Amino acid sequence: MTERLEQRYCIKFCLKLGDSQVETIRNIHTVFGDDAMGITQIKEWYNRFKDGRTSVESEPRSVRPSTCRNDQVIAKVNAVVIRDRRLTIREIAEEVCSSTFSAHSIVTEDLAMKRVSAKFVQKLLTTEQKQLRVEVSQDMLDSTNSDPDFLNTIITGDESWVYGYDPETKSQSSQWKHSSSPRPK
Repeated sequence: MTERLEQRYCIKFCLKLGDSQVETIRNIHTVFGDDAMGITQIKEWYNRFKDGRTSVESEPRSVRPSTCRNDQVIAKVNAVVIRDRRLTIREIAEEVCSSTFSAHSIVTEDLAMKRVSAKFVQKLLTTEQKQLRVEVSQDMLDSTNSDPDFLNTIITGDESWVYGYDPETKSQSSQWKHSSSPRPK
């Protein structure tokens, strides 16, 4: 930082001597070598001093944390993930008001979690199975309509519900887990 201040003083000095921007850039690079400020920065400071600026100090910047990876944010992310393990990194980042990069780093490095998919269980019926169930149901309905006491003679040992099912994709069923967590089902 002190080297930057020295370079700004030099820029101001060169301007007061009447040197041009090109001469000032050449002088700064000659004196400071590899540690010299970039050409764009030298031009910016040259123009600031030319426009009447007297201070070589930088303007105060807004106070904000240099990183979103602090204990408070990590605790928030952990609570969000525990509440709903199926959230994506983008959704987690939106909830805790951080970047997706920070949210991903917190989940994978700080919380040591990884994304896994639930064990896929086939729940769709084949066309033949659907047709057989429709036929059996129609026979039962016809028998019930012709003989109202028919339902009293049926003994069921297993119930099976038939309903419309929209299966999840693999990415929709995936969730966050710790290395010690059991496998999702």
